[in-house]
Parts: sequence; structure tokens; C-alpha cells
Amino acid sequence: MLSDNIRKYRKKFNLTQEALARKANISYNTVIKLETDAITDPRMKTLIKLADAFRITLDELVGREIGKH
Repeated sequence: MLSDNIRKYRKKFNLTQEALARKANISYNTVIKLETDAITDPRMKTLIKLADAFRITLDELVGREIGKH
């Protein structure tokens, strides 16, 4: 879900993986690994940087729907 959402928002904002890495101030390799599920438990700091880069909430980034268990 996270990898799909990162890819979805990156494409929505017309960003390359490299441009997203620069905008979020994370490594290009990290973006690639997140989009391919090579990183399955990213650091909170990384998630916050991505959400900020996309101007979305953490819940939106990870696909969490409040009230759904």
C-alpha cells in the first residue's frame, strides 16, 4: 500500500523519483526502495519528509482510514 501511494502521489505531482528525493530531502535510493517494497518499515522521519513533500497527511501517505480496523 505504501509503495503504491508513493508512486501514485509522485505521478500525480509529475515528479520523477530523483525530483521527489530532492524535494523530500531523502536519497534517490530510498525512493526506489520504498516504491519497490525493498524497505517495508521506513523510519517515521522519512515518512514525514515524504508527506510534507506531497503536502498530504501521514494517514493519506500510508493509506490509513480512521475508523477502519
